[in-house]
Amino acid sequence: MRKLKITEHISLDGVIQHSADDGINESHFPYSDWTAPYRSPAGRDAVLAAYGERFDLLLGRRTYDIWSGFWPQAPNSPMADRLNNATKYVATHRPESLEWGPFEGLGVALGLVEDVRRIKSQPGPDLILSGSSTLTSSLLEHGLADELLLIVYPILLGKGKRLFAERTPGCSFGLVATQAFSSGVILSTYQFAGPLTAA
Repeated sequence: MRKLKITEHISLDGVIQHSADDGINESHFPYSDWTAPYRSPAGRDAVLAAYGERFDLLLGRRTYDIWSGFWPQAPNSPMADRLNNATKYVATHRPESLEWGPFEGLGVALGLVEDVRRIKSQPGPDLILSGSSTLTSSLLEHGLADELLLIVYPILLGKGKRLFAERTPGCSFGLVATQAFSSGVILSTYQFAGPLTAA
């Protein structure tokens, strides 16, 4: 069975938003590209290694639209090549408008859950989900996420979309690996251990 890995660039206060992530209220999020000062070759290589040589993508429609405006035109690089070659499984009400391929449009709500179960049961590379707090909550609720990769930056943003919404169910994770960089960034991988039980 294919694994589903949730990967996020995240601030110390849980924010995953970049200025372009919120098309309607973009002007209300003042920090554009806040990860840039912390990027390093060592960090890039660690993220590439965590992603793996081959993977497919599970994306919400907003993340798909943002990425499709950048990655197809990006210069060749290991990350650009892998993202462009990956099959993009996109949760959307408008599958007919998808263009950045290869792609497959998925259902939403419970239809998405069944689609992800089907995809995970098929042969193929692991799936990576990035950029969608809505999908993250739903996948954790239904026990479909296998790993959580957090790239944590030493910064407080104070506002913006957070990874875990209030409706995210209680879950427990086991630490698989962690790596710290001179920039202050910490990359940690967790394995999903199951629902959190009340004492």
